[in-house]
Amino acid sequence: MEHHEHKEHHQDHADHSSGHHDHHAQMIEDFKKRFYINTVLSIPVLAFSEMIQGFLGFSFSFPGMGNVAAGLATFIFIYGGWPFLKGLKKELSEGGPGMMTLIAIAITVAWAYSTAVVFGLEGKVFYWELVTLIDIMLLGHWLEMRSIMGASKALEKLAELMPSEAHKVDGDNIHDVKISELKKGDIILIKSGEKVPADGKIVEGSSDLNESALTGESKPVEKSKGDEVIGGAINGDGTIKVEVKSSGEDSYLQKVIKLVEEAQQTKSKTQNLANTAAGWLAYIAIGVGVVTFIAWAFFSSQGMDFALERMVTVMIITCPHALGLAVPLVVAISTALSAKNGLLIRNRTAFENSRKISVIVFDKTGTLTEGNFGVNRVVSLEDEPEGDLLSKAAAIEQSSEHPIAKGIVKEAKSRELKFPSISDFGSTKGKGVSAKIDGSTYQIVSPGYLEEEEIDLPEEANSNKAETVVFILKESQLIGFIALADQIRKESKSAIETLKEKGIKVLMATGDNEQTAKAVADELKLDGYYSQVLPHEKSELIEKLQSEDEFVAMTGDGVNDAPALAKADIGIAVGSGTDVAAETADIILTESSPSDIANLILFGRATYKKMVQNLIWATGYNVVAIPLAAGVLFYQGIMINPAVGAGLMSLSTIVCAANAQLLRLKFK
Repeated sequence: MEHHEHKEHHQDHADHSSGHHDHHAQMIEDFKKRFYINTVLSIPVLAFSEMIQGFLGFSFSFPGMGNVAAGLATFIFIYGGWPFLKGLKKELSEGGPGMMTLIAIAITVAWAYSTAVVFGLEGKVFYWELVTLIDIMLLGHWLEMRSIMGASKALEKLAELMPSEAHKVDGDNIHDVKISELKKGDIILIKSGEKVPADGKIVEGSSDLNESALTGESKPVEKSKGDEVIGGAINGDGTIKVEVKSSGEDSYLQKVIKLVEEAQQTKSKTQNLANTAAGWLAYIAIGVGVVTFIAWAFFSSQGMDFALERMVTVMIITCPHALGLAVPLVVAISTALSAKNGLLIRNRTAFENSRKISVIVFDKTGTLTEGNFGVNRVVSLEDEPEGDLLSKAAAIEQSSEHPIAKGIVKEAKSRELKFPSISDFGSTKGKGVSAKIDGSTYQIVSPGYLEEEEIDLPEEANSNKAETVVFILKESQLIGFIALADQIRKESKSAIETLKEKGIKVLMATGDNEQTAKAVADELKLDGYYSQVLPHEKSELIEKLQSEDEFVAMTGDGVNDAPALAKADIGIAVGSGTDVAAETADIILTESSPSDIANLILFGRATYKKMVQNLIWATGYNVVAIPLAAGVLFYQGIMINPAVGAGLMSLSTIVCAANAQLLRLKFK
């Protein structure tokens, strides 16, 4: 039963995630459709407005024009305003007003008051204000949603790592079963190149297993009888039989899924800048509106109609049209500029907050390093030239799929060496490969093989670098060796220097061993490193740093990084890594270059500055407009005219649009 639920659990994640993504696309399409329909219907409403007619210098009317305007405005209010009215309910139920609340208050007050005026109340009709506010806010939300990528598919991607079936061994028979049907104690067969379907222990055979996506260990791990294997790892050349120890909810991968899920749910729901400003304006609109009404209704002789008109004017004017575009325009431009510069922004709040980063934690494999083996040294111990030694090793290794073999072949090809022909190729699992060249037997073997054969390891083979060394034998005589390592990216050093100059502490957390981690940390002059770290430990490290009041960014590319990417204040995935890492992160570096992280912080700072400037332009005129709308200078003969309010709003919208465009000059 437990395993059946596990399968459904995976499917639920997949369905939920793809459903969420489709929902996001539908919302964008919905805002676009509402914007177009409302804009067309707004034209006659604006043409019927006395204020707009006076403003543009024309005049016309017909019997029942007010009722037609009321009908069109009511449709626009209900159809165009629905997302904001729905958003009002959601924001208030989640703990406080924001953008949706402010818009909903302004459009409801404008519609209700104007409709009452059309049907007999003394006052002014604000339908022009209602329809333009809805149109601009719909445009702003549409622009913003379109410029930001959809919701996370991380859990779906994680679930996909597990194969759907396993080869179950029953006596002499082998048959395929769904992994949901596996039980503890079952024996399963895992063929060459297949994914391991469940956690377990090898009971027969040996192989190299690639666990890099799961644990972060960069090189394949040699496993034989008695060793543990993790579900989701990729089997190498050998065939192994495994006794199932845990599957379903208890599996290692399922625990990673749970970590990601929990981190995503608890990740800070920081309100973004525009929402915070809108929340304050909502309080001001309600507070000042009520005070204005009470002051004029009960402490003056102007009457209830005048008091109501002043209150309505205050509540409408407090929601500036420019606020709907102030941030979305900056977001749309900075998202496009970022994409051109190799940064894909999935979470805008995280991008805004990148200016706060105090500590950045890097994964090693595939992030600071290339993530594949490159040849560091070729050393000949006999008279044979290094080039000949490398070409012979590459000729033999061409037949192997091992990452070390691929590294040797790649190096030989980059040197444009000619490969000799080989015969009698053979491989011994965990020991090495052999073949004949010109009648002589050559072997490429591990240090363990030399120890078994009691062949002394050459002193030159030892180095303090994080190297993997393979030895070349000719007719059982040691003639040389090749040292390989996961190469540090060229850009890593300068990127780390830049980050340190900005006062950011740089740490590394890797699944690799102590020696490898130390070598990389020393070479890059990191502020600290953590080796042999498992996914849940990376996530715990992020939590520990956060508890020390650090604002933490995490950069990684593997499944093992997913929980930490989700937990960090800002998760940054390198695009060449796994889909899981990319889907869990807030920002994706498409070029996989650590130097882009420095650019990201500069980008974030410049974008935030533009957002603040635009919010000041969008809301600044309220400092003058709200008191005038409330009538504080009424007895001095000064009171804001709706036409003046409209002019100020238009001006602040134009200034915001122009200011957003200036962001382009910073990143030419």
